[in-house]
Amino acid sequence: MGQMQFVASGLFGFFVTALLIAHLIPIARRVDLVDRPGGRKCHANPTPLIGGVAMFIGFALAVLTLEVPLSPFKALFAGAIVLVVVGVLDDHRDLSARSRFVAQIGAGLLMALWGGVLLADLGYLLSNQLWVLGLLAIPVTVFATVGVINATNMIDGLDGLAASLVLVTIGALMLVAWHGAATTELGILTVLAGVTLGFLVFNLRRRGPALVFMGDAGSMFLGFVLVWFLVAFTQGSDRLMAPTTALWLFALPLIDTFQVIIKRAAQGRSPFSADRAHCHHVLQDAGLSRRQTLAAMVGLALAAAAAGLAGHWLAVPEPWMLGGFLTFTAMIAVGLRHAPRLIPSRPRAFDLD
Repeated sequence: MGQMQFVASGLFGFFVTALLIAHLIPIARRVDLVDRPGGRKCHANPTPLIGGVAMFIGFALAVLTLEVPLSPFKALFAGAIVLVVVGVLDDHRDLSARSRFVAQIGAGLLMALWGGVLLADLGYLLSNQLWVLGLLAIPVTVFATVGVINATNMIDGLDGLAASLVLVTIGALMLVAWHGAATTELGILTVLAGVTLGFLVFNLRRRGPALVFMGDAGSMFLGFVLVWFLVAFTQGSDRLMAPTTALWLFALPLIDTFQVIIKRAAQGRSPFSADRAHCHHVLQDAGLSRRQTLAAMVGLALAAAAAGLAGHWLAVPEPWMLGGFLTFTAMIAVGLRHAPRLIPSRPRAFDLD
């Protein structure tokens, strides 16, 4: 199959997602599936939370147009359905954190036990010896699944940010799949890129606020699909990339979640309590506009993904890649700490975007 067919399927996913969002907006308002302003929220009007539903439906329909074997991905769709349903219920009724975690753990178990996408090893992290997980493979896989899903959810605090960072990871994974001749995976990732762009048309507008949000349904769906491929590409004797490369491709959400949890734990608070400790909050509070903050975050994500891909193709030893990632993480942490002094202050009244 030619790659142009993948592009056609991606475009189909884009238009289906966009059309669904346009038609679901009034329905969402009617059934009160909206995110209301208040508290720490920056939007001024109730905003429909139907981006995730539209992306999932667009993804499912567009994948069916691919002439590739889909049987190995039954668990991917099963886990995604569970997360989207629970996500919609949470967006509408505010489910407990326990309910969300149960759904995420269930999706991780489906991925590992049914889909066979399992973190059996962590690569050659510190030596020439492969770090085999053995009996820890399933719990570590579930932990990674829950971690990536929640990292995607927690970074969704600024118009266009979560979807843009997800697109960076998708693009990098597409390059890895293309270079490794993973045809089926490349087609599915192309469709995922298309539906994410279809959502961004309504979430990241040139003028005015977002018309829709992805909601928990969207962030959990995207996070699950990402972790599926991040794990699948790093395992087996014919792996497409090293596990350390996966860290670089999903760097910003991971680093943001890590530094937020560390800050909250140091203050004796729950890792999931509300505050303005996220990277995008710190940059905005330091004086950047929303657009500047988005550009800075996406720029860092692109730099990290480029470093990961360069290390992968140049066969840089995995311990060096791990050390580089930890150094990059420390640099961001130091930069955030000193952001108020590094970024020239400006009147908040002029933050019109």
